[in-house]
Amino acid sequence: MSEILCQWLNQELKVSQTVSPKSFAKAFSSGYLIGEVLHKFELQDDFPEFSESRVSSAKLNNFSRLEPTLRLLGVQFDQNVAQSIMTEKPGAATKLLYQLYIALQKKKKSGMTRLEMQTMQPLTSVRLQNMKSEAFRERLRNLIPRQTDFNLMRVTHRFQEKYKHVEEELVCVQFEKDERFQKVKEEQRSFNIEKQRLGRRRQNEIMAKIQAAIIQIPKPSSDRTLKALEAQKMMKKKKEAEDVANEIKKFEALIKKDLQTKESASKTSLDTAGQMTTDLLNTYSDDDYIKKIQKRLEEDALAREQREKRRRRLLMDQLVAHEAQEEAYREEQLINRLMRQSQQERRIAVQLMHVRHEKEVLWQNRIFREKQYEERRLKNFQDALDREAALAKQAKIDFEEQALREKAVHEQIAVERAQACYQKHYSLCAEILDHILDLSTKVAEYRMLTNNLIPYKLMHDWKELFFNGKPIYEQAKIKSLPANPSEKQIIELEKRDLLDGKDYEEYKNMVGEWSLPEEMVDNLPPSNNSILGHVLHRLVEKTLPPQVESTVPEVPSFAIKGCLLGKTFSGKTTSLKSLQKDFPIQILSIDTLVQEAIQAFHDKEEVSEALPVQQETKEKGLGGLQDSNEESQDQQNVFSEGPVSSEALPETEGKTILNTNERPKAEEVKMSDSFSKLTVRAQLGAKSEKLLKKGMSIPDMLLVSIMVNAVNQVPVDQGWILDGFPMTLNQMKLLEEALTGCSKEQIELEAKRTQISTLAVDPTVSKEVPVPPSALDFAMLLDISDSSTLSRINDIMAEAFSRETPSEDIGQHIAAENQDEDENQTLKDQIQHRIIGFLDNWPLLEQRFSEPENILIKVNADIDKESLCQKVKEILVTEMQKKKDKVNKKLEEKETEKKEEASLAEASPPTPPPPPPPEPEKEKDISPQGEASKTHPAKGKPQSEPQHGKHETLQEGKGKKGDTSLKRKGSPKGKTQGGKQPVKKSPADSADVSPAPVVPPLPKPGSEEWVYVNEPIPEEIPSFLVPYWKLIESSYIKTIKTVLRYLREDKHTVIACLYEIRTSFQHFLMRPDHKQNFVAHWQADFNSLPDDLWDDEETKAELHQRVNDLRDRLWDICDARKEEAEQERLDIINESWLQDSIGISMNHFFSLMQAELSRFQDTKRLLQEYYRAMESKIPIEDNKKFIRVPLVQLDGKDIPESQLKIPVVPRISISPETAMSKPKIKTILKGKIDNSLENVELNLEADEKLVMDTWQQASLAISSMVAAEIHQRHMEEEKESQQVDTKEKSIQTGANKKAKKEPKKQKADKKTKGKSSPTTEASPVVVTPEEIAEMERKNERRLKIKEEHLAALQFEEIATQFRLELIKTKALAFLEDLVTKVVDVYKLMEKWLGERYLNEMASVEKLTEVARYHIETSARIQNELYLNQEDFFINGDTKVFPDSPPPIRPPPIEKEENATLTIEQLDSLRNQFLDIAPKGIIGNKTFTDILLDLMTLNLGTNSFPSSWMHLTQPELQELTSLLIVNSEFVDWRKFLLLTSLPWPIPLEEELLETLQRFKTVDEEQLGMVTLEQYMQAGLWFTGDEEIKIPENPLEPLPFNRREYLIEFFFRLFADYEKDPPQLDYTQMLLYFACHPDAVEGVYQALSVAIGTHVFRRIKTSTLIVDKTFSFTDMSPVGVSPEPEENIREERELKEEKEEEIPENVNTEKISIETLLKVFQGGIEAQDCDRFASHLKAENIYYENFIKIFQDLGAKNLEPIEVAVLLKHPFIQDLISNYSDYKMPDIKIILQRGEHVQGSDGERSPSRLTEEKK
Repeated sequence: MSEILCQWLNQELKVSQTVSPKSFAKAFSSGYLIGEVLHKFELQDDFPEFSESRVSSAKLNNFSRLEPTLRLLGVQFDQNVAQSIMTEKPGAATKLLYQLYIALQKKKKSGMTRLEMQTMQPLTSVRLQNMKSEAFRERLRNLIPRQTDFNLMRVTHRFQEKYKHVEEELVCVQFEKDERFQKVKEEQRSFNIEKQRLGRRRQNEIMAKIQAAIIQIPKPSSDRTLKALEAQKMMKKKKEAEDVANEIKKFEALIKKDLQTKESASKTSLDTAGQMTTDLLNTYSDDDYIKKIQKRLEEDALAREQREKRRRRLLMDQLVAHEAQEEAYREEQLINRLMRQSQQERRIAVQLMHVRHEKEVLWQNRIFREKQYEERRLKNFQDALDREAALAKQAKIDFEEQALREKAVHEQIAVERAQACYQKHYSLCAEILDHILDLSTKVAEYRMLTNNLIPYKLMHDWKELFFNGKPIYEQAKIKSLPANPSEKQIIELEKRDLLDGKDYEEYKNMVGEWSLPEEMVDNLPPSNNSILGHVLHRLVEKTLPPQVESTVPEVPSFAIKGCLLGKTFSGKTTSLKSLQKDFPIQILSIDTLVQEAIQAFHDKEEVSEALPVQQETKEKGLGGLQDSNEESQDQQNVFSEGPVSSEALPETEGKTILNTNERPKAEEVKMSDSFSKLTVRAQLGAKSEKLLKKGMSIPDMLLVSIMVNAVNQVPVDQGWILDGFPMTLNQMKLLEEALTGCSKEQIELEAKRTQISTLAVDPTVSKEVPVPPSALDFAMLLDISDSSTLSRINDIMAEAFSRETPSEDIGQHIAAENQDEDENQTLKDQIQHRIIGFLDNWPLLEQRFSEPENILIKVNADIDKESLCQKVKEILVTEMQKKKDKVNKKLEEKETEKKEEASLAEASPPTPPPPPPPEPEKEKDISPQGEASKTHPAKGKPQSEPQHGKHETLQEGKGKKGDTSLKRKGSPKGKTQGGKQPVKKSPADSADVSPAPVVPPLPKPGSEEWVYVNEPIPEEIPSFLVPYWKLIESSYIKTIKTVLRYLREDKHTVIACLYEIRTSFQHFLMRPDHKQNFVAHWQADFNSLPDDLWDDEETKAELHQRVNDLRDRLWDICDARKEEAEQERLDIINESWLQDSIGISMNHFFSLMQAELSRFQDTKRLLQEYYRAMESKIPIEDNKKFIRVPLVQLDGKDIPESQLKIPVVPRISISPETAMSKPKIKTILKGKIDNSLENVELNLEADEKLVMDTWQQASLAISSMVAAEIHQRHMEEEKESQQVDTKEKSIQTGANKKAKKEPKKQKADKKTKGKSSPTTEASPVVVTPEEIAEMERKNERRLKIKEEHLAALQFEEIATQFRLELIKTKALAFLEDLVTKVVDVYKLMEKWLGERYLNEMASVEKLTEVARYHIETSARIQNELYLNQEDFFINGDTKVFPDSPPPIRPPPIEKEENATLTIEQLDSLRNQFLDIAPKGIIGNKTFTDILLDLMTLNLGTNSFPSSWMHLTQPELQELTSLLIVNSEFVDWRKFLLLTSLPWPIPLEEELLETLQRFKTVDEEQLGMVTLEQYMQAGLWFTGDEEIKIPENPLEPLPFNRREYLIEFFFRLFADYEKDPPQLDYTQMLLYFACHPDAVEGVYQALSVAIGTHVFRRIKTSTLIVDKTFSFTDMSPVGVSPEPEENIREERELKEEKEEEIPENVNTEKISIETLLKVFQGGIEAQDCDRFASHLKAENIYYENFIKIFQDLGAKNLEPIEVAVLLKHPFIQDLISNYSDYKMPDIKIILQRGEHVQGSDGERSPSRLTEEKK
C-alpha cells in the first residue's frame, strides 16, 4: 500500500520532497507534506503558514491547521493520530494517507471546492467543529513536549551515554586490575606449590636416606592391618550382641521362676499374677515405642489441621479477589454502555442534520440529474461504438506488445546461452591458466632442487600432464585407496595411468628414455613377428561366432531417400507439399504418422488375408536386421514386421495381464489373439496412446518403429522424404540401424574384438573397418534465424486475428476457428522450447551427417516462400541425378567383376600350382562350417595367414603367465635374419624322399610370399590358448608399467634426497659458534685498560701477546669446526641410502628382464601347443620350472632357499680396506681423487658386474630353451623318419614306375576326386599311387609346420635377446648417472667445506689486524667488533661505551628591529588595555594618557621599542586621532593589530577562504572556535618554513615571528570570560578587512560578513592604489619585499577584473543584523569605562537601516539582496564616508619622531614630564 501511495505522491501530485516507503513516516512527521497535498487539491488555503521545520512548535502549528480540513473531508483524525504521526509510529502516516487518498478521490469525483463543502454543513456543526478544533489544539499542545524539552532530553541522553561509557571503562579497568591481581595470586600460588614440591622432594630424599640407614623391621602381622581391625570390631559387636541376648534369656528365666513360685502358692491369684507379668513386660519393653507412635499421630493430626486451615484461607482470598475482579468488570461494562449511549445520541443528532441537508440538496439537484441522464443515454450509444473500435485497436496493440515481449524473452535466452558458452570458455581458460601456473611453479621448484638442471624425463612428464589437462601437483594420496575413492584420488589415478601408458609406449617403441644407443641401431631386429600375429588372429577368429553378412539387393533402387530438417516455421512442410505436386515422392511426417497409428488402433485395423504373403516378401527386405544383429534382439522385436509381443499391449490389456490370478487363461489367450490380429501400425498406435494417456512422451524407439513401418509401406520404386525427422542423434542411430540392418558402433566394436593382440599383429589382415552404407541419400537443413522464426509465427497469428469473422457469422465457423487458434496458441507457447531443443541437438546431428559421407545440404530459409520452394526443388533434382549416377556406377562395377571372375575361371585350370595342395579338402571335412567364410579375403593366398600365426604362438608357448613384457608395434621393421634358415631346412630336405622337380627357391617363413599352414586344429585349443595369450599380454603390460612407474618415482626420490643432503650440510656448516664471546671478552679487557698505560711499551707488548692468544684460540675453533664438518661429510657418504637406492633400481631392471624372459617362455609354450595341435599330436607336459632372474638382496638377513619364491643374490659391498688393494679399472672422479669416494666407485663396479652377470644368465637361458626346442624337433623327426623308411622300401619300385609313366594322369585324378579320400589296399606290399602322394603331402606339410614353428621361435629369441641387451645398457647408464650425481654432490660439499674454512681464517686475520692497529695507535675500540662465522665487521650501530651528552640549545629570543613591537611587548599592552576596557573601546584622552604613562613613568618595563620612547604628546595625540572611532573613542585592538606589523596583508579571496575554513571547523555553526579549532583552521599565512638551524648547538634557534603572531591574534580577539576561551572568527576577520582605502575596506567587510564576494561598481582610483602600496613599502628591513610585490600584482589584477563586472551579481541577501555588525556606530561605547553612562547605548544607524529596509519593500525586515541595498543613496554615502575600515599609516609618525630625535638629541625625562603637563 505504501508503494501505491508513494507513486501517487511522487508521480501524480509531484510533492516537493520525494517520498519512499522507507522514509514514509519521517517525511510526514512534520505535517508539511500533508498540507501540501491538501493545498494541491485547493483545500488548504493557509498553506504558506506551514513550516518545514521539525521542531515541536512547527509540528503543532501544522497539525492544528490540518485538523479542520481533515474533519471536513471525513477523515478520522484526533490528537492520538497526530501524536502517532509526529512520533513516527510505524503505519500511522500510511493509514492516514490512505484515508486521505480515498477522501480526495471522492472529492475529485464530486468536483466540490472547500467553500462549497463548508457551506453545505449546517451552522451549528460549524461552530461545533471550531470548538473541537480549539480543544484539539489544547490537547495536542499538552501531549507534545516543547522543543527545549526535546533538546534537554537529547543532552540528557548524550550524557547518559557518556556516563555509560565511563562506567564501562571503569569496569574494564577494574576487571584488568582484578585479572592482574589474580595473575599475581596464581604466580604466588604456583611458586608456593613449587616450593612445597621441592621441600617434599627434599624430605623424601632425607626419609630415603633414613630408611636406608635404619634396620628393616619385618612386616607387621596380619592382625595389624585395616581389614583385621575391621574384623575385630565386628567380632566385638557380635560378642556384645550375644552378651545382651544371654542377659535377656537369664532375665526371662528369672521371670519364669517367679511365676512358677506364685502359681504353686495360690491358684486364685493366677490371673492377677499373669496380668502383673504382662504389665511388667509392657512397662519394661513397649512404653517408649507406644509413646513415640502416639506422639507421631498427634503431630500428623495437628499438621493436617493446619494444612486444611491454610487451604481454606487461600480459597477465601481467591474468592474475594475473583469477586472484586468481577465487580470491576461489571462497572467497566456499565461505564462503556453509558458512554456508548451518549455517543449514539450525538451521532443521531448529527445524522439528522445531515439528512435534512441531504434532502435540500436532492431537491435542488433532481432536475439537474434528469438532464444529465438524457445526455448520458445519447453519449453511451456513441461510447459503445467507440469502445468497439478501441478494443479492436487495443487488441492489435496488445498482440504487437506480446510479440515484442516474446522476442525479448528469446533474446534473453540467446544471451543466457551466449553467457553459458562464455562461462564455459572462461572456466576452460582459467583451468588452463592454473595449469600453466602449476607448471611454472613446478619448474621453479625443481630448478631449486636440481640447481637449474631439470631432467628431460621430468619435463616431458609435466608437459604430458599439462597437454592432457591434468594437475601437475599431487591432489591426494593413492597408496591406500578406500572402496569409494574421492574425485581427487580418481584424478591422481588417471594421472598415474597416463604417465604409465606414455612410459610403456616409449619402452615398446624404443624411443625417448629407451631410445637405442648407437652401437645397437645396426642390429635392430624386425619390428613384428608376423607368424605369431597370424597364429593369434586365426585363434581369435576360431573363438568368435561366424559373421553373417547383411543381404544387399542385387539390383539397387533408383528411388530417392532423404530428410528435411529445420527449426519450427522454417518452411519444411510448405516446401515438401510443393515438391509432392511435382515429383512422385512420399512425404512422411512423424506427427501425422503417430496420429494415424492411434486412429488405426481405435479403428481396430486388422491384418488381411493377403497380408502374410506381403509380409514374407517384406521380411526378406527387412530381415537383415534380425539376421545380422543377434545381440540386439530387443530392438528387432520393434523393427520387424512380425506381431508385437505382449509387452506392447495397451492399457486395458496390460491390466488383464497383471491380474492373471483373477482372469481365466482362456480369456487371456483370446485377448492376446485379438491383439495379435491387429496390424503393426495399430499395435504401435496402442503403445503410443498408452504412454500419452499417462502423460509421458513417446520414446525414440517407438517413434522410429512407427517411421520404419511407414517406410515399409512405401513402394520400392517410389522415393520418400522425412519431414522434420530425425530430431535427435539417438533417433538417427536407431533409424540407420533399422533401415540398413547394421550399426556403426557395433561394427567398430567387433573390429576391436578381432584385434586383441597388441604385441603381435597379422600384416595380411586389413585394419580398415568397412563403412556401413548410409540409410539416407541426403539430409537438407533449412537454416533460419531465431528472429525470423518468431516473426513468422507472429505473422501467422496476426493473419488469423485479422481473418476473424463478424459477430453474426460466429456460429457457423466457431469450431474450425477454435481448433486453429488452439493449435497456433500451442505452437506459440512452445516456440521457445522447440528452438532451444533444436539448437541443443543439431550440432551432434550435423556431425553425424557429415562424418562418413557428407550428405548434409544447408539452405538459407530467410527468403520468401516461392524462392525457397524453387531452391529446394532444384536441390532435389540434383540429388536424384546423383543417385541415378551412383546406381549406374555400381551396376557397371558388378558387371566388370563378373567378367573378371569368368576370365580368371577360364585361365586358372591350365596353370595349377606345382605341389597340388589337398589341404582345403581336408579342411572342409574336419573344420566347422563357420570357417568357410574366412577363406574369402585371401584370394589366391589362403594359407598365408595361418602360418604367420604359428611362428608367434610357438615362441610364446613356454613363457611365464604371471609377468608381462613389452610391445613391438612401434619398432621399425628390420630384415629377417636368414642365417639359421638353411640349418633348419636341412632336416626337411633330408626327410623328403620323393624326387624333387626343378622348382624356384622356397620363400622364407614370415615373408609376404610365404603361404601359412592352415591345418585344422581341435576346437578346444582356441578356447584355451586365446585366454592364455590374453593373460600373457595383460600380465606383461601390467608388469612393465609397474616397474617403469617405480623407476619414475625413484628419480623424484633421488632428486629430493640429494637436495636434502645439500641443504642439511649447508645448515650444518652454518651452525653457530662461540667465537664472538671470546672477541667481546677481549674487547672489554682491552677497553678497560687505564689511560696512563696506553703508551707503555711493555703494555703494548702484552696486548700484542693477548691478540696472538685470541687468534690462536679462534684458529683452534675453526680447526675443530672443520674436522666436525669433514666427519659429517664422511657420515653422509657412508650412509646406506645410495646403496639401497642402487639396489632397488637394479631390482627394477631385473624385473624388466624377468618380464621379457617370462613373456618368451609363455610365447614358446603357446607356439608349441598350437603347432603340435595342428600336427594332431598330444601336448607335451613341461615339467621344467620357469626360469627366474635373481634379485638383489637389500638387507643382510639370511633367508633359507626353501622360503624364497624368487632367487636372491647377495649384495657385494667393498670396504675401504679391500678397496686399497684392488686395482682401479675406471674412475668417475675427474681431477683430484678423493679417498672417501673410492668405496662408491668400487661398489659401482661390483654392481655393474652383477648386472652383466644377470643379463648373461637370462640370455643363456633363452638360448638354451631355443636349442632344447630345436633338439626336441630333431628327435621327433628321426623317430618319424625311421617309421616311414620301413614302408617306403616295400613300395618304392612300384610307386616310382607309376609315377614316371602317368604323372599327368595322377594330377587329373586328384582334381576329379574332390572330397573323396584315396583308397588303400589291404596288402602291405601293394600300395596305390594315391597313398604315395598322400604320404608325400604329409611329409611336406610336416616339414613346413616345423620350418614355420622354428622361424617364429627364432624370431622371438632374437627380439628378446635384443630387448634384454637394451635393458642391460639402460641399467648400466642409469647406475652410472646416479653415482655421478651423488659424487658431484659429495664434491660440492667438499668445496663448500674448504671455502668456508678459508673464509673463517681470513676473518680472524682481519680481526687481528684491526686489534694491532688500535694497540699501536693507543686508542680504545668504541664500536663493537663482530665476528660471526666467516664474516667480520665493525658494528657502527653498537657502541661499547656511551658518548658524552650534547649541550642543551637555549630557547629562541626575539630581538627589537626598528619600530616593530616584540610579541612580549604586544602581550603586555594587551593585558593592560584588557584590564581597562574589556570590550575594546576606550576614550581617546584615556588612550593618549596610557601611552604617555607607559613611555615616561615606566621606563624599566620595556613596554615599547626605543624608537617609540621619543614620541612627544602631540605626536601621540596625532597617533590617537588616526585611530579614533566616531570622533570620541579608540579601538585598542585595532591599535595592537597595526603595531604588530609587519604581517602579510590579506586579499579579499584569502579572507573568504579563511572564513570558510573556520566554518568547516565550527561544526555546530555557533560562530565561535576554540584555540585547538583555530590552529586547525589556520590563517592565510603560516610560520616561516625556511628557518636555518645553526650548526653550533649553543646558539639559539631563530625566532619564528609569524608563528607567534598567529597565536597572539587568538589571544587578542578571544573572549577569556568563557571556559575554554573562544574566538568570534567573523569579528576577527572584520578587523583584518581594514584597507588603506576606506571604501575598499567597507566592501571587504561586507564580503566577510555575507561570506561571498561583493562586487564594487565604482572604479577605484589609482591614487588610492599608490597610497596603499606606499604603505606596504614601509615595511621594516627584516621583511623581504617579495610578498609585497606579489600583493601589488594581485591588487592590480583585482582592479582589472573589477572593470569587467559580470551581470546578475550581488544577488546574495543580507540581513539587518549583519549590516549592523559591519557598521558599528557606537553600540559598544557603554563598555569603555564606568563614567560613560551619558553615551548612547545602541547603534546610531539602527533606525536608518530599518527605514531603508522598509523603503526597499522588505516585509518584517526580511533579508534583501546586496545589489538592491547598494543602490540606496544612504548606503552609498555611508560607504564612502565610513572610516572604521581604513588602515592608518602610523609608521609616518614614528619616522618623524626618529628624525626629530636625530636633530634635537635625546630628551630628558624631565622634559617629557613638562610636555605632559
